[in-house]
Amino acid sequence: MPDNNKGEVRWLPEPEDQDYPAAANYLSMLESDDVVATVVAALQSAPIVHRKAKDILRAARLALLPEDNAHVASDLKKIKDGKKLSPILLVKGDLARGIPAQVADGYHRVCASYYTDENTDIPLKLADAPR
Repeated sequence: MPDNNKGEVRWLPEPEDQDYPAAANYLSMLESDDVVATVVAALQSAPIVHRKAKDILRAARLALLPEDNAHVASDLKKIKDGKKLSPILLVKGDLARGIPAQVADGYHRVCASYYTDENTDIPLKLADAPR
């Protein structure tokens, strides 16, 4: 059940332009430049799908950041003020190989959404991981 004091999470229809370079910057620590360019291109062309906040954190094996984390708090304030958040950029993991999904951009937004309601349907772009 959402915490009515925190507001309802509202979303932009598409990720913001700066989200893609941010995703590339993060992914560049995990893969070669060629692979990162391919994954980012796949994210840009991917359709918007929806997944629950709790499932994104589980698939990525990420801990829920505290509400007082500066970026999470900023996103919680945006939610409370009725501002729209940018959809998440997510790279699929590999269940058979034990590789978690990667939140390429939007970890703080996922956490803020979780605090509002763990069952929040988060819009995201999902790309396949390189094999």
